[in-house]
Amino acid sequence: MKLYNTLTRQKDDFTPSSDEPVKIYTCGLTVYSQPHIGNWVGYIYWDVLVRLLRHDGFNVVRTQNITDVGHLTSDDDAGEDKMEKGAQREGITAWDVANKYSNIADHEAYDLLGLIRPDHLVAATSYIDQQIQFAKDLEAKGYTYQIPGDGLYFDTSKLTDYGKLARLDIAGLEAGARVSVEGKRNITDFAIWKLSPTNRQRDMEWDSPWGTGFPGWHLECSVIARETLGDQIDIHTGGIDHIPVHHTNEIAQTESLTGKQFASIWLHNNHIKVDGQKMSKSLGNIITLSDIAQKGMSIMAFKLLVLSKNYQTEGNFTW
Repeated sequence: MKLYNTLTRQKDDFTPSSDEPVKIYTCGLTVYSQPHIGNWVGYIYWDVLVRLLRHDGFNVVRTQNITDVGHLTSDDDAGEDKMEKGAQREGITAWDVANKYSNIADHEAYDLLGLIRPDHLVAATSYIDQQIQFAKDLEAKGYTYQIPGDGLYFDTSKLTDYGKLARLDIAGLEAGARVSVEGKRNITDFAIWKLSPTNRQRDMEWDSPWGTGFPGWHLECSVIARETLGDQIDIHTGGIDHIPVHHTNEIAQTESLTGKQFASIWLHNNHIKVDGQKMSKSLGNIITLSDIAQKGMSIMAFKLLVLSKNYQTEGNFTW
């Protein structure tokens, strides 16, 4: 089997160890609102990947996270936590938002779309202690620094190969392109642990050596993958939007801690548009699985639509 590897930009032979299971990690949903059809595209593709590997006789162990804390509205460590924003929108707690949309996502993924449930389906909030320990270990190795009043940050200048997945031209990045936090040393530095605001209490916050706060979004995937699958995995999957920041930062912090290559193969799916346009609330063109069912159409028709194109090419939904 050959798989197109984002890390190498070529089709690489997939040759896992014969005496160990194939270890796959999939970046999961941020459960702050109703999932739309675009959210399910990647999971349909990775479901096929798991089925194919098992059909070929491989033992597969897959982990998928549930992001229920720490994903800010901006990838550059600025803005509100999406879970807190969801709580404000609905007038309930962030914990209630997480529970509500985790249950909806669970039903849509496994009951409606018929996807195979991951062996490990882990909420970020259930691994807080492990995330704090991971951050402490990074700090002990000298990879972090603190910004007073803001949190603990990863110092990307400590690495000679930062950005290798996205092939970032770091020197060519516009000053400030990924810096909106005063005190960051480098354009590409990212939050490991964010401190809570001093003027209010968050729904989700924990004590840590750096102060009361919450983990950065990237930290959860590195920790959950390591805790459930080990230091090294065979395949890491996700959307193409994860390449320049989220997956790049996962590699940086994981490989800095373990001293080993995190994942052998990185697979990334493209997205789907609606009538040729990106889905957005402002355009009013967000479509859910419920919308499809309410029109009397089969959810399997949507699944077939997704599978009618290559996972690397952009799809287009029309009624």
